Amino acid sequence: MAAESMDAEQKNKNVTHHGHHLEEMEREEEVGGGESDNVGKRIQPWRKQITMRGIITSTIVGSIYSVIAMKLNLTTGITPHFNVSAALLAFVFIETWTKILRKAGIVSVPFTPQENTMILTCAVACYSIAISGGLGSYLLALDKTTYEHAGVDTPGNNPRSYKELTIGWMTGYQFLVCFIGLFVLIPLRKILVIDYKLTYPTGMATAVLINGFHSRGVKEAKKQIRGFMKYFSIGFLWAFFQWFYSGKQKCGFSQFPTFGLQAWKKSFFFDFSLTYVGTGMICSHIVNLSLLFGAVISWGIMYPLFRNLKGKWFPANIDEESMKSLNGYKVFLSISLLLGDGLYNFVKITCITLTSLYGQMKRKNLDQVGVSQNTPALDDQRKDEIFIRESIPMWVGVVGYIALTIFSAIVLPLMFHELKWHYIIICYIFVPSLAFCNAYGTGLTDINMAYNYGKVGLFAIAAMAGKEHGVVAALLACGLVKSVVNVSCVLMQDFKTGHLTLTSPRTMFVSQAIGTVIGCVVAPLSFFLFYKAFDIGDPHGEYKAPFAIIYRNLAIISVEGFSALPKHCLELCYGFFAFAVGLNVMRDVVPERIGKWLPLPMAMALPFLIGANFAIDMNIGTLVVFLWHKSDSRKATLMVLAVASGLICGEGLWILPASLLSLIKITPPICMTFLPA
Repeated sequence: MAAESMDAEQKNKNVTHHGHHLEEMEREEEVGGGESDNVGKRIQPWRKQITMRGIITSTIVGSIYSVIAMKLNLTTGITPHFNVSAALLAFVFIETWTKILRKAGIVSVPFTPQENTMILTCAVACYSIAISGGLGSYLLALDKTTYEHAGVDTPGNNPRSYKELTIGWMTGYQFLVCFIGLFVLIPLRKILVIDYKLTYPTGMATAVLINGFHSRGVKEAKKQIRGFMKYFSIGFLWAFFQWFYSGKQKCGFSQFPTFGLQAWKKSFFFDFSLTYVGTGMICSHIVNLSLLFGAVISWGIMYPLFRNLKGKWFPANIDEESMKSLNGYKVFLSISLLLGDGLYNFVKITCITLTSLYGQMKRKNLDQVGVSQNTPALDDQRKDEIFIRESIPMWVGVVGYIALTIFSAIVLPLMFHELKWHYIIICYIFVPSLAFCNAYGTGLTDINMAYNYGKVGLFAIAAMAGKEHGVVAALLACGLVKSVVNVSCVLMQDFKTGHLTLTSPRTMFVSQAIGTVIGCVVAPLSFFLFYKAFDIGDPHGEYKAPFAIIYRNLAIISVEGFSALPKHCLELCYGFFAFAVGLNVMRDVVPERIGKWLPLPMAMALPFLIGANFAIDMNIGTLVVFLWHKSDSRKATLMVLAVASGLICGEGLWILPASLLSLIKITPPICMTFLPA
């Protein structure tokens, strides 16, 4: 869903700023501006591309972004692509390390684009599990707190449909569902990357950055490193300073009534979160503006009107956070926008995929009869040669997939009696075709639709399992499908990066496997760092975990139907669903100069449930980028990503000491709050 893939989550709708990287590619004849230098050099064997310092660095980078991604998942649900940012941070770590060794008189092995790519792949595989492993969504939906927020008297919300969250079974679940995705598309690697020449914009932009680091000289790289370190320090120190004033709930700078107390009550305020400002700098302008538009419609207009209907549309004597009160409208209207947007894009990407596949097959037939003969450039031949030479045998993919399917079908029912073995087999029979469609569509559009394919699994298994076990089985099956589809897509994206940086596919596969192992351990630890230290799921707190309640209600609707909805909610849901579809249709049919300003329904949906404050933070970020480009576009193009990454990582790193202080019962000494005069 939007949470994980704006993926997604983000992720999704071209969330990240690839523009300046892709413009750079167009200005240069080879990727990265210095690829011809790499082509002429002898590439190291794949085993030497995987280094111990690389594994250590990727563990550090992956762990940092796992914590950051987990915070974003549990607060707003928006997680932008961190690929380019992670490549920058990896470069910072290795360059700092080699500089220290040089000063100590120790000669280190040269840092190559292939090692940089290996670190990136391993780190991305690690923190991707924190984003898409369900720890902030479908697995958290199994928690007792989420069950209670969904309404203990809600039809379909079975009292036996929640589980105690423990680090043991959640880690085991990640190991069981994430590894199988590594094997599913191995036989199609050459077809997707070389034969069909899919662009994978995120993977391509990352390759541009890596090749640029290692070929254009160190001057620009040093500027980016200095910018990153400066704003990393600012982010960390600012978070440390804010902590002293946040003694109780709704205290501190995060509750500053920027636009007055009345606006603050409706969640319209700037909460001084540099994490969201940095995220707004990475996300595209239209995403941020869509968030603000959704906040104005929901918290500014609709919810005040709904409150006036208390006693008519919903009982006046129950809490607004009940699913039979105002919160029911918040949740289901958000779900309607997400489903409308998701369904439209699902159909659209499927049509694009099928049309493009038909065109590829037609062109292939023409090539075979001699109608078209295109000789690839020398550099392209070199890249293709390296990519094909160290191939991964097809039997590895087939045997690995079948073996892990059988193992999962045996072990998962022992862990969760609601999830029958034949449900697992059915999921894994159909999921390779879904994984291919998603990987192909992502290569064309840069939109990862794994969250939509996950919902396909959720609805299908809920219908099969029935009311007694349907909620639990549906949520777990959602993870089975989504994990395979997402992991295989991430691997294919990384293969594209490796293809452009002349990195061996075996290096990429092994790095992805290592990163997955690390992520299956780090992601649950990151989750429990928040789960034990903070009140996760509190609708009035910072960590609202919006997608947990969304996924649980999707499962409830799947097994119970629409009887769980409050009064007149179904009619409103139909309207918002149609609005989301219509808005997407307009974006595709009107001229681009108009369509690019139409809001994105997926981004609009999130403030309906969360509030407006984070949307204001992210629009501050987009305003900074806009003004920076107006004043000095060249410097902005070079430095925006470094500054944004520094702000995100700096404030994100403070989460670790803040969580530890909370666990040992050390609270901030001051509560800064605001009262009317």
